Amino acid sequence: QVQLVESGGGVVQTGGSLRLSCTASDTTFNMINMAWYRRAPGKERELRELVAVIGGDVNTVYADSVKGRFAISRDNAKNTVYLQMNSLRPEDTAVYYCNRPRGRHLAPWGQGTLVTVSS
Repeated sequence: QVQLVESGGGVVQTGGSLRLSCTASDTTFNMINMAWYRRAPGKERELRELVAVIGGDVNTVYADSVKGRFAISRDNAKNTVYLQMNSLRPEDTAVYYCNRPRGRHLAPWGQGTLVTVSS
């Protein structure tokens, strides 16, 4: 089974930036449709989809909470999807995951990467 590995998290001050990476262990894993999600501390039942890209770059949808601050991109040669996060806020503190968009065939969830934004 494919493994999704998220990395790039850390501690950053309000207003700072981070770039997260998501790599699939199986190079044949189709990453044309991908999304980033997050789960905030104390909200283990809520996994929010932040951005979804469908059909490569044909259609990209951002949640209002991250629109204009976060950007998804990909490197096909590296089988990696990125999430550039700018103007970070304390409320962005969460564990971040990548996977296919909701409604698509989800892969097994990875461990995620923790982002902590200090005020």
